[in-house]
Amino acid sequence: MNPMTRSIRKSFWRICRTLLIMFGCAVISHAQQRPLITEDVDVLPPGSLRIEAGVDFLQGAKFPASGLTGDLTRVGVIGVNIGLSPNVEFQIEGVAQNFLSVNTASTGPAIPRGFAPGDSTNDTGDFTLATKIKLRNESRRSPSLGFRFGVQLPNSDESRGIGLNQTNAFGTILVGKRFGPDGRLNTFGNLGLGILTAPTQLFTQNDVLLYGVAGIFRLNGQINIAGEVNGRASVRRGSAPLGTESLSEARLGLQVKASGMRFDFAGIAGLTDFSPRSGVTFGVTYDTPSVFTPAK
Repeated sequence: MNPMTRSIRKSFWRICRTLLIMFGCAVISHAQQRPLITEDVDVLPPGSLRIEAGVDFLQGAKFPASGLTGDLTRVGVIGVNIGLSPNVEFQIEGVAQNFLSVNTASTGPAIPRGFAPGDSTNDTGDFTLATKIKLRNESRRSPSLGFRFGVQLPNSDESRGIGLNQTNAFGTILVGKRFGPDGRLNTFGNLGLGILTAPTQLFTQNDVLLYGVAGIFRLNGQINIAGEVNGRASVRRGSAPLGTESLSEARLGLQVKASGMRFDFAGIAGLTDFSPRSGVTFGVTYDTPSVFTPAK
């Protein structure tokens, strides 16, 4: 290969790589999610695929049904989102493996397990299947609207002391509005209902209020600041059944776009008695262009 041909080929691949990175960053600007839990109204373009993966480190995690508390590491916090049509997105979320370092263990727990302080246990997390539908685009005066519903599958083993091995259902209304020049501040919120099976009581469930308020502020083309308050509140009078208690947390972190991907980091603070005391999360998001052709 002569020097001129080699130079042309290098220039060609350099241009292609630059275009791919630019295209990847453009795709990532839609429906930005990690490290937040609150769901944005925007959906992925039809036929595109989003893959999210992360690791969470949580201190003071509590598991009332098994009577365990400790430091929880969630490895493989996975999300796979697929754009099915201009206003419909299908989602799969879950945790590949949870690892708990036991700090305390109550006597006579509702779900028996053979762990003591100083022990450790691990288990697969429960996975969620959900569909998000964008009902209305944002206008100059009114927000965008959407709806998300889904089911949490019983993938965990309750004898491991971490999961509850129950089937739960939920539905939430999604609202979003952008502010500032070029929509620099993206705000969105969720409000809905969760139906949680009570793992220690026969033929019993607890209906909880699901909520979330979040915002993403674009500092520049590569860095965003993201924050939220997200949780669930038991609407039952008196104490909630074990495993269905009120939970809430606040997250504040960054999204950084680089090499066609988005990296994220956030600090976590628990806001209720049954929430983890504190923690951090790290993750990465990769969006692909259309990987399949949606049905017309």
